[in-house]
Amino acid sequence: MVTESPHHLGHRDRLRQRFTEGGDTALADYELLEMLLFTAIPRKDVKPLAKDLIATFGSLHKMFMAKPNELCTVKGISENTAIFLKTVHALHIRAMKQELMNRPALTNWDRLVEYCHAAMAEDDIERFRVLYLNRKNHLIEDEIHARGTIDGANVYTREILKKAMNIGATALILVHNHPSGDPTPSQPDIDITNHIYNAAKPLNIELHDHLIISRTGHTSLKSMGLII
Repeated sequence: MVTESPHHLGHRDRLRQRFTEGGDTALADYELLEMLLFTAIPRKDVKPLAKDLIATFGSLHKMFMAKPNELCTVKGISENTAIFLKTVHALHIRAMKQELMNRPALTNWDRLVEYCHAAMAEDDIERFRVLYLNRKNHLIEDEIHARGTIDGANVYTREILKKAMNIGATALILVHNHPSGDPTPSQPDIDITNHIYNAAKPLNIELHDHLIISRTGHTSLKSMGLII
């Protein structure tokens, strides 16, 4: 007696072939997610699950930014599968960061902004990170300096400048997110930027920019003329 293979196995083979021949652009978002879920859930048709995940969170990016317990609210997503998805996202962020390390930040600006968006745009609490650059403006360290609530983060100028001197950084880029979704700088954002700028100048440490990241876009205080 011949046992027929589940229909989704042939579907998986066809997806793999389309991906191999046409790359990621040959597949829809949910189909790429399907291919990822093949590994986590090998014995089940995951096409409906992939569609449910994207529909629940609104996009692939928002899905990957979701917390494991939020992912588990989708029927069919176990804790192991949620952790698998989060691990893939963490690897993606780390790969982007490694691409930027020891490269001139100012001539790779678009990639730097993409990295900041991927790392911070969907966070539901405010995080303040400092990108430390050397004399060639190569990114030498990326540090989350402060984690706050949705209303703000505690930023300590002295600690930032002490760290810069300890690692030989001669320039800084400040980055923080607005969980509200509005990247418009607040007055406290402008005040802390001016405070760090004025404290860094006598130490010959340049403040290149302060980026505010949100799910709707980003704002550069340098472009707004708020950093000389």
